Amino acid sequence: MCTVSFVRVNDTVIITSNRDEHVQRENAGAPEFHQLQNKKIIFPKDARAGGTWFAAGNNGIVAVLLNGAFIKHTPQPPYRKSRGLILLEIIEAEEPLSFFKTLNLYNIEPFTIVLYQPAYLHELRWDGNDKHEKALDITGNYIWSSATLYTDEVIEHREDLFGRFIHTAAGITAETVHDFHGSNNGDAENGFVISRQTGMKTFSITQAVVQNNAVNFSHADLLQQKRYTETMDMNHAAIKI
Repeated sequence: MCTVSFVRVNDTVIITSNRDEHVQRENAGAPEFHQLQNKKIIFPKDARAGGTWFAAGNNGIVAVLLNGAFIKHTPQPPYRKSRGLILLEIIEAEEPLSFFKTLNLYNIEPFTIVLYQPAYLHELRWDGNDKHEKALDITGNYIWSSATLYTDEVIEHREDLFGRFIHTAAGITAETVHDFHGSNNGDAENGFVISRQTGMKTFSITQAVVQNNAVNFSHADLLQQKRYTETMDMNHAAIKI
C-alpha cells in the first residue's frame, strides 16, 4: 500500500504495488475472485479489516490504495471504516469516479487511490478534510510513494530512480517492472523492498496487466515466497465515469 507505479507500453497498461506493513500485522491470503455488483473482481483480502489495497475487475478497472494523502498525518483512531473497504466500494460502483465524488468520507483516515479505467487515469486523494481528484495523461508513466512512510526527499529520489528505469531499460515488460519494484537499491530503509528496524517490511508485490482484452493479475507474497497468477477476460461493458 506504499509504492505504486503506472507504466504504459503501447497498448499495455502495467500497474504495480508494493505493500509495506508492520510485521505484527497479519499477512493477506492469496488473491481470490469475488462477484460484487455484477462484476467479477479479484483482490488479495486484508486479514484484519476485510478490505484490500489492490483490486482489478473484469471490466478493465484497476484501483490501488496508498496510505496517506499529501503529507504525513497523525492517526486519530477509531475510524469509521477501513480504507481498504472504501477502495472496494469505489471499484464495485457502476461509475467509480462519480461515486468517489459523492462518497461520505467523514472519519476515514487519509488515503490516495490510483484509479485506472480503460482510456482514463485518475489520482484520488482524501486528506481528512477534503477530496482531491486529478486526471492524468493515460500515456504517461507515474510512481507514487506513501507520505506516511517516506519523506519528500526520499520520494523525490524514488521518482528519479523510476525515471531512469523508464528511460534506460531495454524493453519494458511486466516482469522488468516487477523486478524494479523488487529491488531495495541497497537501502533497507527506503528502497522499494524495505525491512526497517522499526518492524516495517514489504509484504508483497501485486501487479495487474491490462492488455489484449484481458487482465493478468499476479501477487508475489514475499513473506511466504509464493507467487500467484490469474487471468480474466474483459467483458467489454461500457465504462462510465
